Amino acid sequence: MLDSSSAQAGQPSDQIPQLAATLKAAGDPLRLEILRLLSQDSYSVLELCRIFDLRQPALSHHLKVLAQAGLVSKRREGNNLFYRRTAASELLQQLFAGLDLLPLTEARAQTVAQIAAERAEASRRFFADYGNRFREQQELIASYSVYGPQVAQLLKPGRHAMEVGPGEGEFLQELASRFGTVTALDLSNTMLERAQEFADEKGLQNIEFVCDDTRAAASRPESADCIVVNMVLHHTPEPAQIFHDLQKALKTGGQLLITDLHDHKQDWAREACGDLWLGFAPQQLVEWAAEVGLHKGRSVHSALRNGFQIQIQEFVKP
Repeated sequence: MLDSSSAQAGQPSDQIPQLAATLKAAGDPLRLEILRLLSQDSYSVLELCRIFDLRQPALSHHLKVLAQAGLVSKRREGNNLFYRRTAASELLQQLFAGLDLLPLTEARAQTVAQIAAERAEASRRFFADYGNRFREQQELIASYSVYGPQVAQLLKPGRHAMEVGPGEGEFLQELASRFGTVTALDLSNTMLERAQEFADEKGLQNIEFVCDDTRAAASRPESADCIVVNMVLHHTPEPAQIFHDLQKALKTGGQLLITDLHDHKQDWAREACGDLWLGFAPQQLVEWAAEVGLHKGRSVHSALRNGFQIQIQEFVKP
């Protein structure tokens, strides 16, 4: 006779119907391609229509099926909905691991690259005109004095540090005093020149200025003890890719410090401050970091009078 525990073990799990529904939702070639793409980045409905050459009603149907199965999540950015693949169960992670090895078709890969380039160009154009109004616009959301000293308290001194998007260069002074060498990396030549002017005024001699995106950081594997990204991520066309690139540049045991806005609904920030994203849920940053093998460290959260909230998160390369 079977004992009660054996009988119980033989009963179908309550999770099996849910798993069956999930697999059914994923069991479509097009939906698998959508899941493959959304592992890399968030895309709006219109961007996904371009990539898959589908009309919006057809694509929305597929996204609805995936969302109901818990395979994708959505977030509103102003008038647009952006979709991303959600964290999955261990079984689905194994499925996705194989799926993610499959390449996109050449045509779709080209469209993805074009969308990324368009996002980057929009940010680059904004900052080309933004330089002379940087401090004025920065004060609309969060001035450096609000977060700079708090980020400095989390720094672990080392040999080499990097700051992505140094703005007017104020935090470079903190880094230059704690590290032997510092790299200031910025996609905008206008902003990089302002940071260099600040460094010259302060007599900072140990800083290298590089005009490029974070792929330049990835090309220097395990070179940085610390990488700082202050109020930059919401301007970047591919936030998840930033984590991927910077993880490569970190030394073992190195720290990545991210300062950015919590997710918010103040859409005016797009036009006034060139924001591509309306902040990020803290868990979103944790998930992006975990996907590239970074461990969550310390964090600081501060509410501002104008309705924004700042998050400072530390991630460590084990």
